[in-house]
Amino acid sequence: MAATKRRQKFMAVSGLKMKDFAASFDLQILNRGNDYEEAVLSITDVNRPGLQFLGFYDYFDPRRLQVIGKAEVMYLKGLTGAERKKAFDDLFLYDIPALVIARDLDCFPECLESAQEHERTLLRTPETTVDFTAHTIEFLNRKLAPCIGRHGVLMDVYGEGVMLTGDSGIGKSETAIELIMRGHRLVADDSVDIQRVSNQLIGTSPEMIRHYIELRGIGVIDVRQLFGMRAIKVESQIDLVVQLEQWDNNKFYDRLGIEDHYTEILDLQVPCVTIPVRPGRNLANIVEVAAMNNRHRRFGFNAAEELARRVDERANLGISKKN
Repeated sequence: MAATKRRQKFMAVSGLKMKDFAASFDLQILNRGNDYEEAVLSITDVNRPGLQFLGFYDYFDPRRLQVIGKAEVMYLKGLTGAERKKAFDDLFLYDIPALVIARDLDCFPECLESAQEHERTLLRTPETTVDFTAHTIEFLNRKLAPCIGRHGVLMDVYGEGVMLTGDSGIGKSETAIELIMRGHRLVADDSVDIQRVSNQLIGTSPEMIRHYIELRGIGVIDVRQLFGMRAIKVESQIDLVVQLEQWDNNKFYDRLGIEDHYTEILDLQVPCVTIPVRPGRNLANIVEVAAMNNRHRRFGFNAAEELARRVDERANLGISKKN
């Protein structure tokens, strides 16, 4: 158990380099700071320094990207040149990753002068402040999300993200091929990169092996080339984990499914079912049913609980008739 916990321990991305972020958003560089090549964005939040221009720096986190828009510019226009210079000097005294001017607004001479003196990065974007802030937070949530790699196969089955796990050679890839031939889509084979974005687990394939499946006896095949674009998907939310294992006659397997079982990935609980494998069992059929049943449970319908309720009602009715 302790070993399993260690394997599942995840690592957060240390940060996104400021130069890479600026390139992704095609930001105009007004002044390149001395740390432009090495500065990183390590948190997903951004800040509009309106209160800071008023001199309030309590609870100010300099790790956040700073963004000013029309509201801040209109306030700064009402200040004298000396007051604006002091406002920007006070801000640039902190080791901020960069200051971004939205809406392609003109840069105050005092702002550029202060950025050059303190060697801070100054950028500009044509996007509105609201749009840029929203896009930045969404982008950073993805880039800085905690991540982990897991051995398995990830499929999109009836819109459900199903991750097949189990020992090597148990039949995960063979099951995936049959599911693909039935119209379902492959996300990743052999290795699944999993990110926790908010309270969702998003799985994708490492770039090097994306769209490839290894079949023992045949070798490596390119699913996209053989089956077309309909057979692949770049990423999927992980809704269900299906654990494949060799059939053990001495082990009890759940036949009713009243109890819900979960596995923990990146500190989130994911529904999990264990499917015993032996000759004659059609795993693709079972996985399809497991995916549909998991969706029904998520929408509030549990067939096992419904059956138990009917049995209880019949038993109570029999007792009432005897009395």
